[in-house]
Amino acid sequence: MAVIVQAEPFDCGAEMSKFTAGRRDVGAVASFVGLVRERDGDASIDAMTLEHYPGMTEKQLAKIEADARSRWPLQDCLIIHRFGRMEPGEPIVMVLTASPHRAAALDACEFLIDFLKTQAPFWKVEEVGGDERWVDAKASDDLATERWSNR
Repeated sequence: MAVIVQAEPFDCGAEMSKFTAGRRDVGAVASFVGLVRERDGDASIDAMTLEHYPGMTEKQLAKIEADARSRWPLQDCLIIHRFGRMEPGEPIVMVLTASPHRAAALDACEFLIDFLKTQAPFWKVEEVGGDERWVDAKASDDLATERWSNR
């Protein structure tokens, strides 16, 4: 298990290489990388800043990761989530899951992203045309999380 919360950019390829190096106990690795978008509807996003509470954030991410491990036979997980100011195209989050079989790896990865989106204690501010605006939670993200309660 690894949960990393950092301000620094990360190299997705390097993280995947480290995660899979020497692994012979898995048949599948699923991945997700979230990037800062350049546009949100008609608005051009200049940058996004994520704020969080150190200590609380890592604890909540570990809880979400433990929940995924209780649902699927995972050999390993990696969650990297950034905070601070980021510009369009920069990675915000990376999730890797490893399992003997692809269905578990894929489902667990999707589960983790859904729950990180709705339950990770990060607050987002977008810079748009010289102004700042808080990013509100989306009902579609809550619906994505709710569907896991039936599984």
